[in-house]
Amino acid sequence: MKLLLIEDNAELADNVYTYLTKEGYVCELAASRREASNKLAAFEYDVILLDIMLPDGNGMEILRELKKEETNTGLIIISAKNALDDRVEGLNLGADDYLTKPFHLSELNARLKAIYRRRHFDGKQSIVFKEIEVDTLQQEVSVHGHQVVLTKKEYELLLYFLANKNRVLTKQSIAEHLWGDHVDFLDSFDFVYQHIKNLRKKLTKAGAQDYLSNVYGMGYKFREVVS
Repeated sequence: MKLLLIEDNAELADNVYTYLTKEGYVCELAASRREASNKLAAFEYDVILLDIMLPDGNGMEILRELKKEETNTGLIIISAKNALDDRVEGLNLGADDYLTKPFHLSELNARLKAIYRRRHFDGKQSIVFKEIEVDTLQQEVSVHGHQVVLTKKEYELLLYFLANKNRVLTKQSIAEHLWGDHVDFLDSFDFVYQHIKNLRKKLTKAGAQDYLSNVYGMGYKFREVVS
């Protein structure tokens, strides 16, 4: 899951970033409204964690701008303010959830997973596609009832494909989803091919059909129907 944390409190941002990174998330940071707007214009995110009070503006303005676009990005407001009108305004503007500082990082983690499931998989903890089953709570994958051991990147890659079935995903979009803005420092996206190759090999070896296809000159597609 790829996240953008918009928070000007450096200590809190660092704590959240460290925790979420250890949990396997791709987490990027923005400390101001301007920096957040630049990142949102350049990259796509699964969930945004948004502080209301920013040094150069109100976080609600980012929410208003974001909701003008028809995206599937989830959004959690995080704020030290616990006023009912702020909570109501944020939810009315389209936020998925609201967390008041201070909060437990484990609770944030649970809410992130819930929003991702709700946005992409109808809120289901268990995602079933043909013979493949994904337990999003335990982060386990099985084929025909037998567990398949995946790396964190392979697991996130599989979820990304399942959330975008029958859509062509470019190497760049896959790389940005798995590594965030760190891809700007890479010479090529050859590692994307290697991760897809490893995921395909593990799934087919376990008895799954090969749903992954290479769309020449464009990227990759996870097909619902294998020809």
